[in-house]
Amino acid sequence: MDKNFLYEFPIYGMTAEDLSYSHDNISDVADMLKAGIKVIQYREKEKSGLEMYRQCIKIREMTAEAGARLIIDDFTDLATAVEADGVHIGQEDMPIEAVRSLVGDDFIIGLSTHSPEQARDAVKRGADYIGVGPIFETHTKKNVCAPVGLGYLDWVVENIDIPFVAIGGIKKINVKEVFDHGAKCVCLVTGIVGEADICGIVEELLK
Repeated sequence: MDKNFLYEFPIYGMTAEDLSYSHDNISDVADMLKAGIKVIQYREKEKSGLEMYRQCIKIREMTAEAGARLIIDDFTDLATAVEADGVHIGQEDMPIEAVRSLVGDDFIIGLSTHSPEQARDAVKRGADYIGVGPIFETHTKKNVCAPVGLGYLDWVVENIDIPFVAIGGIKKINVKEVFDHGAKCVCLVTGIVGEADICGIVEELLK
């Protein structure tokens, strides 16, 4: 596995069907792939297991055809069932070591982090990449922690060697600031899927 896979494209895609303009994950993923995004995270909390499985089977086909990677949020069983490339877990989810024992060494494991201590711990325990955030205030998920600000991003840039994605409240109006602080890959959720023209907004962001 290429450890720098996260940096093939500067934007990390994420589904959020209830917050999207189209309310259609399949359509949103098709547009994100068309725009050139190379990593798609499937993040859904409220759907049934069967509905998520059906969507992910289709998205796995789409990402494979586009040469992109599919990461499943939280659900390790779903990730392995659809032969995704990886799983993304949070601080309150199953430990990295337990996930690794289930998925093997070639599976990507991402971990959300909110502090230097958590980032160091993620590296020590074998995360392949980390999420850094929330940089700004965000309401795209429930029970989110307070913004960590650009200071934590600065610390990660200087001290962490594994790839990372900056996330949380990032929009068109502040994305340049996040890149200026050293991020190489950023995740916008509603800032992409909440737009009517996903390809157009990605092109604007790249400028």
